[in-house]
Parts: sequence; C-alpha cells; structure tokens
Amino acid sequence: MVNLRLREFIRKEFIQLLRDRKTRRILVIAPLVQLLIFGYVINFDIYTIRMTVYDLSRSPESRELIRSFTGSGIFHAHRFVERDEDLTEEILKGRSDLAIKIGPDFAREIRRGASAPLQIIADGTVSNMAAIRLSYAAAIVERVNEKFLTERYPLRSMGYGRIEMKLRTWYNPNLYSRHYFVPGIAAFLVMLISLIFTSLSIVREKEAGTIEQLMVTPIKRWEFIAGKTIPYALVAILQMIVVTTFGILWFDLPFPSSPVLLLFAVILFLLTSLGIGIFISTISHTQQQAIMSAFFFLQPAFLLSGYVFPIANMPAAIQWLTLLNPFRYILVIIRGLFLKGVGWEVLWPQYLALAVIGVTVFGASILLFHKKLD
Repeated sequence: MVNLRLREFIRKEFIQLLRDRKTRRILVIAPLVQLLIFGYVINFDIYTIRMTVYDLSRSPESRELIRSFTGSGIFHAHRFVERDEDLTEEILKGRSDLAIKIGPDFAREIRRGASAPLQIIADGTVSNMAAIRLSYAAAIVERVNEKFLTERYPLRSMGYGRIEMKLRTWYNPNLYSRHYFVPGIAAFLVMLISLIFTSLSIVREKEAGTIEQLMVTPIKRWEFIAGKTIPYALVAILQMIVVTTFGILWFDLPFPSSPVLLLFAVILFLLTSLGIGIFISTISHTQQQAIMSAFFFLQPAFLLSGYVFPIANMPAAIQWLTLLNPFRYILVIIRGLFLKGVGWEVLWPQYLALAVIGVTVFGASILLFHKKLD
C-alpha cells in the first residue's frame, strides 16, 4: 500500500512537472545548449594570440624572427607599427594581446656574436592568459636561438649571437589574478541580483493573482515597471559599491580611474539585466519557470564573456554571438578602469554597446509586457 501511494505521488509530480509546455522546452533544450557551450567555450588552450610588431631593425634576421612567430599558427601579427605610441595604443585598447619590439641594432649584434635584446610586452589584465602567452613567446625565441642562429652562424670563432628576451607585463606586472577576478565577480553579482529578483517579483504577482488587481488600480503601467525594477537596481548598485570598496581596501586592487565612469557603466549594464528580468517574468507563469529561465541565461552570459576563457579561442560563430553579450563589454570597462587607468576616450565603444543593447532589450521587454497584459 505504501509503495502504491509512493508510486502515485511520484506519478503526480511527473505530471505536474511535464504538463506545462514551457517547462518541457527548458528541460529538453537547456541541457543541449549547455553541452554545446561547455564543449566549445571551456578551453584553456590558446589558438590565437594577436601580436603587434615594432621592427626597428628591418633586417633579414628580424624578418626571420617574425616569421618564426607567425609560422607557429598561434601568433597573428595583425599590426606593424612605426612608433612607440602606436604600440602602446594597441595594448591599451585591447586590440593586441602581446607586442614585440625589435631594436635597431638587432641584426648587427647577432652578426658580431653578441646578445641582441628583444622586448616582449604582454597585456597583463587577464593574468593567467598573459603568463601562457609569454611562455609561448619564450619557447619560440628559444627555438630561434637553437636552430636558426646556429644554422646561420655555425663557424664563428667567437660564438653565435643570441636573442636576449626582455619580458614585460603591462597593467598587472605581478600577474595577480585577484586584480582581474574580484571586480568581474562584482559585475556578475549585479547581473545576478537584478535579473533574478526582477523576474521573481513580477511572477510572484502572477502566482498570487494580484497582478490584475494592481492593473485596475490608478497606478500606471510604467509606474508598475518602475516600482518593480528600481528597488533591485538600487540594491545592485549598492552591492557593487560595497564589493568594489571592499576589494580595493582588502585585496589592494588598483583603481586609478573615475568612480563616476564605473557607476555609469553599471547603470547601463543594469538596463539589460532588468530588461531580461522583465522578459523572463513576462513569459513565465511560475517562480520555478522564472528561476530556470534566469539561470539558462546567466550561465551562457558568464561563459561567453571572456571572463575565464578567451573569446579568441572560441569558434567564429560563437565569437559573433558574444557581441550580443553585455557582460563582455562591462568586463572590458572594468579591466580598463581598474588595471589600465583609462577613461572615456578609450572605453567609449564599450559604453555605446552597453547603451544600445540595454535600451533595446529594456524597451522591447516593456513593450512585450504591455502586450501580454492587453
């Protein structure tokens, strides 16, 4: 009798779980999407390193060195510059992961059997990736020393010249991981709080059957949306301030930029998070559906942001998809503000992207919410 009751109770739970069409879709689609994302995105191997070259030697030796880098299939010399300022700008704006500077006496020093200095500069804002990139560069230079130079100058009585690497890491010279991860976690918490609590607050009214009662009161719809989003936006902003302040004081995070720029970025970022929360609440009928839908969005947003796994390593189609991810742009802003000390003149494309995505998502979600109520 007990087994029969248990069987019928389990049967009832399965019926309740599967009777809703939206829940069935999430149960089927979510694991497949997660599998694809994890399969393509979670990868610590480096397949592409964007490299800037500043060649003052312009000699056969320097060209052979550059070919050794580009011939590896990993380093892509996408920019050759003529000034130190251009090299700095490439790293500063995040267009290059690594730069090499070949001095004017490079070939002459090698030919006379001396050590020729080679400066290799890495962007240290993503500390774990910077260390790997520098190790790849060091391995290629060592290979050039062992093969190319000994083959070209095998009979010199005074020995053959060698390339002497001078490795530098900009913006995070000690490669402290916490300098990058702590501010990024703060941004993720902003998205988590604003998205989940916004979606649950509206769905809660649906489940209680009070949303219709609210709509027949004098309160206007925009006031209803504002009342449901502003409290959580303020909580998220306060949380960002607390976490960031704690990180600066406790973890000794550098923050040479303006707090106003950080606050402005968080507000733009919140537009998207709140808009997605409204959208989830509009299409969901229960709090269970809302939470499942929220995490269905949060995990891909986190993985496709470049926070842990480099976007350059992802397949081309996935890289295009990351352009729609607001978390990607807030991370670039955080790196710039906390580690590089740059301002609006460098980060304005990320602010513009956040504004466009935020206004579009928030506006479309409100329109859909009004349509559903009608």
